[in-house]
Amino acid sequence: MFDDRYSLAHKIYPYEKHADQDKAEAVRHPVVVVGGGPIGVATALDLGMQDIPVVVLDDHEGIGMGSRAICFAKRCLEVADRYGCGEPMLEKGVVWNLGKVFHKEGKIYEFNLLPEEGHKYPAFINLQQPYFERFMVDRLRALQAEGKPIEIRGKNRVDNIEVKDDHVVLDVMTPDGPYKIEADWLVAADGANSPTRDMLGLDFTGKVFQDSFLIADIRMKNVEFPTERWFWFDPTHGSGASTLLHKQPDDVWRIDFQIGWDVDRKEEMKEENIRRRLDAMLGDVEYEMVWSSIYTFQCKRMETFRHGPVLFAGDAAHQVSPFGARGANSGMQDVDNLGWKLGMVLKGQAPVALLDSYSEERVHGADENILNSTRSTDFITPKTEISKTFRDAVLTLAAKHAFARPLVNSGRLSVPCVYDGLSLNGPDQLPGGPERTRVGAPMVDAPLGNDWLLGQVGGHFTLLTIDADAPESLDVDGVDVTRLALSAEGNPELAERYLGDAKAAVYLIRPDQHVAARWERFDTASVRRAVNIATARA
Repeated sequence: MFDDRYSLAHKIYPYEKHADQDKAEAVRHPVVVVGGGPIGVATALDLGMQDIPVVVLDDHEGIGMGSRAICFAKRCLEVADRYGCGEPMLEKGVVWNLGKVFHKEGKIYEFNLLPEEGHKYPAFINLQQPYFERFMVDRLRALQAEGKPIEIRGKNRVDNIEVKDDHVVLDVMTPDGPYKIEADWLVAADGANSPTRDMLGLDFTGKVFQDSFLIADIRMKNVEFPTERWFWFDPTHGSGASTLLHKQPDDVWRIDFQIGWDVDRKEEMKEENIRRRLDAMLGDVEYEMVWSSIYTFQCKRMETFRHGPVLFAGDAAHQVSPFGARGANSGMQDVDNLGWKLGMVLKGQAPVALLDSYSEERVHGADENILNSTRSTDFITPKTEISKTFRDAVLTLAAKHAFARPLVNSGRLSVPCVYDGLSLNGPDQLPGGPERTRVGAPMVDAPLGNDWLLGQVGGHFTLLTIDADAPESLDVDGVDVTRLALSAEGNPELAERYLGDAKAAVYLIRPDQHVAARWERFDTASVRRAVNIATARA
């Protein structure tokens, strides 16, 4: 059984009858979100912080059982920080930057995902998904207490959706019976098996990889494993074709075993058979089983993430294999991209076409994730003898030769997407500017005395000037652009990450902290043009 501190499977948004249920006519809301998981709640946080009324409908009354996702990447935490819940996640989570790769019992090499200093958040934390969700719901409750227009309704199951030209009608079932609700915009964040997608008859195509993986979360105390990501190819203990080990909070450890495609899942899920694999790996170690599951690799996505007034996000829009931690992390980037765009459309600051750029940019991100996930899966689970021979040769070479190590793929770990060459990008006119803060890229954090750069931007358009002159604010046809004036003197991290070989720089930053344009110096006409491009008004 799960204990309370781990599963957190409580009714944190229990069913309450709402006034909408007694109305003779369906009540219209600006935004309805289907799904109360991390992506749905993040959407509510983003919109609620913009003072846009949003209703979340969930068929449960709280957080689900089991750890499920556990690896949350730096960019995901930076987004959560903008929503006001990143710090408790960091405090509770297990921080790690270092990973090690083994072949049989020998270590091939190790890697550091964030070797440089000067970042608020680490490369990754490990944190059970129920905790991640709980911190987000806690933040939602705090915003409600501040008067933000956010609702979350438990035990409200959507049974039917009718899409009109300019709104959506939903049939909702509750313990008190059915009612109807309308929405100008519907955000579907209801998971990989999305009922919304099925009700609308939309395709979700891709590839299912023929292999199975057994997850076992166990509680161990007084063990010597460090807080690192350890991955074994062909471990000699024989409990699986590959094995992955991670530490989580509360003395819980995640172990993944590759167990093959033609297995009896019911038999493999028996406790004695799970323990047989664990004992072969761990030896004479006492442990308590916490949670277990079997999964297969799937890489799928919808053709487009916008269908009229219905927008899809997270696993409802795309799905990738777990190795690389690209599921929840990419879903949070979906919300980061969608929230400000939907807000501007609802406020009349941008045309509906801006929402087409949500699909454009996040389909680009999904394809990047699917490509990396597919490559990882093909390397971890070679399907032919020739493929396995090649993989084993790479592993053997990597133990002694650095050139072979980039070919080893135990799961390319999640990094934020760069929107290279897409429609909202303005000019990149900063000669010698750093590659990693080019137009389309997410900002890179940097220390600012006792604060952090990313804490000063986001949620609105910002003109970041570094040793360059510019007005304190700019009104671009109803869009406010606020200046953040900094100097690189005495701040080598800022200079390295934003100036490169340049002496001064002006960056236009989108509300999601992506670079929209950059120049050597401020020019009013250039900035106005770039804002209009970034809001699909050009």
